[in-house]
Amino acid sequence: MAADGKVALVTGAGSGIGRATAWALLDAGYRVAFNGRNRERLVEAAAEKDPGGTRTLIVPGDVADPDAVAGMFEALMARFGRLDLLFNNAGGGSVPVSIDEVTFKDWTRVVGANLTGTFLCTQHAFRIMRAQEPQGGRIINNGSISAHVPRPHSSPYAATKHGVSGLTKATALDGRAHNIACSQIDIGNASTGLTSQMAVGMLQPDGSTRPEPLMHVDDVARAIVFMDSLSLDSNVPSLTIMATLMPFIGRG
Repeated sequence: MAADGKVALVTGAGSGIGRATAWALLDAGYRVAFNGRNRERLVEAAAEKDPGGTRTLIVPGDVADPDAVAGMFEALMARFGRLDLLFNNAGGGSVPVSIDEVTFKDWTRVVGANLTGTFLCTQHAFRIMRAQEPQGGRIINNGSISAHVPRPHSSPYAATKHGVSGLTKATALDGRAHNIACSQIDIGNASTGLTSQMAVGMLQPDGSTRPEPLMHVDDVARAIVFMDSLSLDSNVPSLTIMATLMPFIGRG
């Protein structure tokens, strides 16, 4: 499905879900800005699909840094002149420990990457989408299965992903007057470098450790392209996509 040159920004686009989504958007006809903290990885990811760099832009930076985020959006507007889709994907977790053992450093790092970064990027995207002609656009936030049911020993990650759910709803509400739609995609067990441990064994709520099935990351990317293929008269407020056999439904 052609996107007629729509412009997208994907955070955390150097690997995993972000990279797969950026590639899927390029395949669908978008112009795509790749964000992440590792410039070399971003360059390699973009060159895989757009060797000449005619439809891609590299905008490295830490989404938790307000100055870096401002510079990222300035570069995007200088190159493409508008923004139709923001996929807030960048984020991460912390060492799996009980809540009483979480360090303040780990807490603030996860909050910065998962929640503050999502807020900062959303704020800049919202301003652009509100002011541009034609007005509007779509923001899709990477939530998590943990936004509904946390894993054991994941308090910083679970807290921030619940926060992303609130931010998604608030953004959707504020966006109504400006043709800005906001959605959340909750992803369970997509196969990436960060989830390889799941196939080996994950701590379960009953204290056991068991392997969990994974799904192909391209299925996630296709879901995101679908969500943005709708006209701005329609929105998918939330979508859960998960490995069919993962222990989510009935977890606990």
